[in-house]
Amino acid sequence: MLNISKKSDSCFVNFSRLQQITDIQAEIYQKNLEIELLRLEKDTEDVVHPYFLAQKCHTLQSMNNHLEVVLKEKRSLRQRLLKPMCQENLPIEAVYHRYMVHLLELAVTFIERLENHLETIRNIPHVDANLKKMSMALAKMDILVTETEELAENILKWREQQEEVSSSIPKIIAEENFLHNCDVIISPLPFTSKVSVQTINTK
Repeated sequence: MLNISKKSDSCFVNFSRLQQITDIQAEIYQKNLEIELLRLEKDTEDVVHPYFLAQKCHTLQSMNNHLEVVLKEKRSLRQRLLKPMCQENLPIEAVYHRYMVHLLELAVTFIERLENHLETIRNIPHVDANLKKMSMALAKMDILVTETEELAENILKWREQQEEVSSSIPKIIAEENFLHNCDVIISPLPFTSKVSVQTINTK
């Protein structure tokens, strides 16, 4: 009976579990709040952190000093801006020398190609007319190509005919020579016959 009386009822067990769950949820909520605060601090550390604020203050102070110098030298700067800068050396820090070399190469290349770029820009309004001219020129070239092909075919045919004629000329000459030789041999026959008849009559 004593052992049975020690056992707690199920309702009290569930109540203790519910209490544990609520405690865990409250702890999770607290941790989430801390995480959000840390994220916010990380995002705004360049605004609220003393180290970054000191850097920004130093940068602003240097800019302020520079502006004060510019305001003090305002008259001389205005005179320098009004005067054209020609054959003057601009002081450049050694750190930027390699960049200036690259910049000068780009500037030289740009100046060399400037006239071509300007010519291209000037020709932009005439692109349609130039395309029409190019299409007409291509059509004329096609016509000339066809005419050239026909002319080449005619030349080849004429050459074949000339070769046939040139190959038949020796045959014609040979036939003429043969006929001429036959005439030379046959022509004395009447004379010989007359002579033979005359000799017979004299006999």
